Amino acid sequence: MANELLYYIPAGQYGKEGVLALLEQHPEIKFVSLVGIDLAGNDTDEKIPMSAFFDDYESFFEGRAVQTDGSSVVLTDIATLNNARVDMWGDPSVNWFVDYNYENIDEATGLPTGTLRIPAFLMHNYKYVDSRAILKRSCGFVRDQLLSLVKEHGLKSMPHINVDDIADIVFTSATELEFWVKTPSKSVTKKELSVSQKLQEQYWQRTHGAVRTALEQAVERLDQYGMHAEMGHKEVGGVKAKLDDDGNVDSVLEQLEIDWKFSTNPLQTADNELQARIIVREVFRENGLDVTFKAKPIIGVAGSGEHTHFGVMAKLKSGKVTNLFSPEDMKKESASSLGIGAIMGLLKHYEAINPFISSTTDSLNRLKPGFEAPVCIVTSLGTNPSEPSRNRTILCGLIRDIDNPMATRYELRSPNPYTNTYTALALMFIAAFDGMKYAITTGKSQAELEAELSKAPGEDAEYLEKDRAYRSEKDVFEDYTQEERNQMFGIPPATVWENILGYKNHADKVATLAQGDGFTQELMDSFIASILKRWKLELANRLIPANLEIVKAMVALHGDNANSIDATRFAEVNDLRLYLAKDKEGQKSLFTRIAEALATADYDTASKLQMEMNDKMEELEAKYANYSKNIF
Repeated sequence: MANELLYYIPAGQYGKEGVLALLEQHPEIKFVSLVGIDLAGNDTDEKIPMSAFFDDYESFFEGRAVQTDGSSVVLTDIATLNNARVDMWGDPSVNWFVDYNYENIDEATGLPTGTLRIPAFLMHNYKYVDSRAILKRSCGFVRDQLLSLVKEHGLKSMPHINVDDIADIVFTSATELEFWVKTPSKSVTKKELSVSQKLQEQYWQRTHGAVRTALEQAVERLDQYGMHAEMGHKEVGGVKAKLDDDGNVDSVLEQLEIDWKFSTNPLQTADNELQARIIVREVFRENGLDVTFKAKPIIGVAGSGEHTHFGVMAKLKSGKVTNLFSPEDMKKESASSLGIGAIMGLLKHYEAINPFISSTTDSLNRLKPGFEAPVCIVTSLGTNPSEPSRNRTILCGLIRDIDNPMATRYELRSPNPYTNTYTALALMFIAAFDGMKYAITTGKSQAELEAELSKAPGEDAEYLEKDRAYRSEKDVFEDYTQEERNQMFGIPPATVWENILGYKNHADKVATLAQGDGFTQELMDSFIASILKRWKLELANRLIPANLEIVKAMVALHGDNANSIDATRFAEVNDLRLYLAKDKEGQKSLFTRIAEALATADYDTASKLQMEMNDKMEELEAKYANYSKNIF
């Protein structure tokens, strides 16, 4: 059956007549969907009969075929209830994927029913307001500005590149997808998971049963969709699967990762990532397994990241492509002057970028010491250019291969599977460009730029901030105390509100990110308003109620067998329970105080109380575990 299906229509290979002729050969593809992406990264999904596509093909690419209610998606303060119409414009410049429903078999062909998903832009009041448009505009601005700067100023510190030969700029990007998979309605204790992770029992281990089958099928299906999967493997989280009495895998809780080839079109990169998540979820579901892309589905064990790679190359008039981040001699320098400038730009502006990367409480829960997730705004270039190394404790590191200059790129380690890849890439390239602009216009040598990047706190710098450090080749978690990290690299945000303040308190950095109207400040403000709204709703209506259920469940266990130790331990537990959840005369519970702070828009207080709640809940669970284990 697989050989009979059409999985995607490659960009640029077919005109209108070719597309329609191809679809005529595949009557099992019965629907068309224009896929717009709102500011939260959510994708639209409609079922438009294929006959409408044949009847008026052009209307799908001119904003006339489909409209949606923008007030029902995340376009906060832009598409409002009294001005909600958003027109959808199909994008012919990228691959179109076919989404098959394997549970709805077409009677005429015996094949699963397909929907042709055409990525689209969203237009409101004659302006494009969606995530895809933001990325397209941002890369267009960087491309034009970088070409202009290079032609005007040259590349004094990169004599191996003749600027007169440069015809175009190429953006490379890729993501890595981590996720947790489990059997429905089965549970594994947090302690089992934590111990297994500390014993390093899971990473790259052999998969078994339904997990192995689903992983293999997902990798194969990525290839069918033209994504050229590179590998699928076990990640650090999980426990060994259990068997039932019949020898079948009965209880699964494992963490996996799948990677696929990079793209030279950032829009295609983000579209691929969206389609890959659909593929993974559906394939594992077909095998009776649940998938979650949450950044931190289980507190206390490994979370899931989506490391995002980016690079910039120059296409020469001869057709050859050269990597602008690679130095002339890979054994003498880690990166070129433009490569150093790019990471300087990203780090300098990261406080303002961070809310767009880690926009939820779940995502910030992942960014904690001890779980191979970044905490500090710091980079690593490697300890020796002739012997590339990789520091996994930093925010964004240089990836390089001495024997392959084309592979030089940066890996941002903070994104997670629910990060909006479109807006993330847009901001990464805009920030990197600002640093590259500094490198080009000042004409500084690679050594001078690297020295500024490697500065100690308190040292003067022309581009970077004086009181900060930006580079470390040490283990950021083990070799510095928390106080030292905060002093050197800045204090990381603990809540969504603290993260939002990184945007609100850095107007100059926001202005830089908004340059060129790729990601306008109006759209950035809309994004920030949406994550503030989500934080308030989740904190009040999900996190507090979930914690309340935990508190309620922590009841006395020992009954007549209780002794003085049990009584003392449970008294400590109960004091915490009451502090967290029970109002009394003259004293409101912590949960109530958080809710009241949110209701009055006192977000500073709500944020501080949320941090206190997290600490108290962790303390409560530890005390209750100590109390409950004293039983037989």
